[in-house]
Amino acid sequence: MSDSNRRTFLKHTAATVGAATASWTSTARAVAANDKIMLGVIGCGGRGSGLANDFAKIAEIGYVCDPDESQRERLRKTVNARQAVDDFRRVLDDKAIDAVVVATPDHWHAPMAIMACEAGKHVYVEKPQSHNLLESRLLVDAARRHQVVVQQGTQSRSNLLVANAVQMLREGIIGDVLVAKAWNIQRRRNIGHQQPSAPPTGVDYDMWVGPAEFVPFQSNRFHYNWHWWFNFGTGDIGNDGTHELDYARWGLGVEGLPTTAMAMGGKYSFDDDQQFPDTATCAFEWPGEGTVGKRRQLIFEMRLWSNNYPFNCDSGVEFYGANGRMLLSKRGKLEIYSQGNERIENTKPKEPPKLIDNHQADFLDAIRTGRKPNADVAIGHDSVALVHLSNIAVRLGRSLKVDTSAERIVGDDEANQLLGRAYRQGGHWAVPKNL
Repeated sequence: MSDSNRRTFLKHTAATVGAATASWTSTARAVAANDKIMLGVIGCGGRGSGLANDFAKIAEIGYVCDPDESQRERLRKTVNARQAVDDFRRVLDDKAIDAVVVATPDHWHAPMAIMACEAGKHVYVEKPQSHNLLESRLLVDAARRHQVVVQQGTQSRSNLLVANAVQMLREGIIGDVLVAKAWNIQRRRNIGHQQPSAPPTGVDYDMWVGPAEFVPFQSNRFHYNWHWWFNFGTGDIGNDGTHELDYARWGLGVEGLPTTAMAMGGKYSFDDDQQFPDTATCAFEWPGEGTVGKRRQLIFEMRLWSNNYPFNCDSGVEFYGANGRMLLSKRGKLEIYSQGNERIENTKPKEPPKLIDNHQADFLDAIRTGRKPNADVAIGHDSVALVHLSNIAVRLGRSLKVDTSAERIVGDDEANQLLGRAYRQGGHWAVPKNL
């Protein structure tokens, strides 16, 4: 698709989504309040297994699906799934399935979720909900067009500690929040240098690669290590960083894309095959109305070679307001300080938020009631935009000016190419149709 056509398409989809959002109610197959929802779990690795076990307590698992036979058979036995299959299209074709859980590598997230929407299935999609920004916009559009519930797996949106903290920020406990600073710091491992080899027995590698550009199997870009390759993952900014970027943006109170995104970083520690940075510092600005007091800034730091954490938290966010500061971590830490750096004790919101304090249960309740879930796909889009803009800025080594209505980079053709992706030569049945 040409740049001009893509720009026109994005403007059209943004307008369509905005109109649909105003009066959105799910019209997918209704599920009675007392009926168990039938799920298909697609992706049986670590995250998929965790989600399958959580959902099995409150829903029925009809299918588990994975191109790796050993993984899907193991999970089938664990959650007592009715069937284990290697092709997720069999799950989408089954009318008894109400919803799917997409816990695959990132490159499959949006294409698979879009196909599920088209099949009338509700979708719980792991974070980040897309491999790139354009696919995320297409997913939002598909969810609204088919009026299904799509929940991104950013569980902090259903964390009562985080929700209470954000509500207190809204109520002005530290004044107008002008800046948020988030971090993800941990010690990952070196994945070494490997050469292509034959896929393991029992793995349908062609299905695993799917619509992505085809590359030969290589052991250090398969299970979990796919995160660190441009073709399949979004690096650790997209892996763990998505969580902090999401609730940092939530607390900062900004919507839509920032007008400026800048980042610097690279491989400072690991001499291996990883393509994404192990170190990055990113910053974003929302100008608001452009006047004093309306501008907002978000900063994100990532270091993957250290166990030295701020405030003894490997991940968290500091919010800086006109009248104080808040420290918040999904690890269970909340501290609030006045402008004079005095600790404010025994804090709670004046109007506590009403939410289901379980992300999976919230998804199922949204299906039953026809409401939007806590981490609705449109919320997910605004948050993963920060992931994708960060990765582009680091990769190109320059700042980005963003046309927020068109969701394009101003005057930078190379950056705009990275808003989407190259697909498999010769095409693939899972490539989104609108591209």
